[in-house]
Parts: sequence; C-alpha cells; structure tokens
Amino acid sequence: MIKILKQEIPFEKSLKQRLEFIYEFCKTTPTFINGSIRKIDKSNLNYVEPHRIIIKGITFLAFNYSTDIYIKNLKNKIELSDLEEYINKIK
Repeated sequence: MIKILKQEIPFEKSLKQRLEFIYEFCKTTPTFINGSIRKIDKSNLNYVEPHRIIIKGITFLAFNYSTDIYIKNLKNKIELSDLEEYINKIK
C-alpha cells in the first residue's frame, strides 16, 4: 500500500507581507491557505503544493521565494508587481 506523507509549508514572512500590503491597498480581504509538501513513503517522489490565495472567488497560487503569482493554474502567471493592477481589473 502506498503511504503519502503531507507536511505543511508556512508562508515566507516577506512574501506574506508583500501580499497583505497589495491587498490592503486594493481594499480586498484574501483567504490564505498554506501549501504543503507531499511525499510518497519509501520513494524519492515529492510534490510541492503551492500556497493558495483566494480573492473574489479567484484562486491565486504562490511559491515561497518566487516573484511570480499564478492565476487559477500553473499556466497563467504574472509578476508579483502586476498583481495590484490585475486585482483592480476584476472589480
């Protein structure tokens, strides 16, 4: 039987501060969900689940130590500096 181990990853402090500053400036309240690492026991297979930020029903994905934010999936990405402009467009 395959055993999958899940270990939660907390948001990097500076990333969360930058995101909170952007959301405060846009006057929105996000929901933060920590990412995780999933490991298959007795193998070298790992999966890093990104952090999820939910705003107005749209899920944004973020990784620690990255300057990119992904919109809904890992195909659509924008720079963290463009996030404020994107949020203001969806109002």
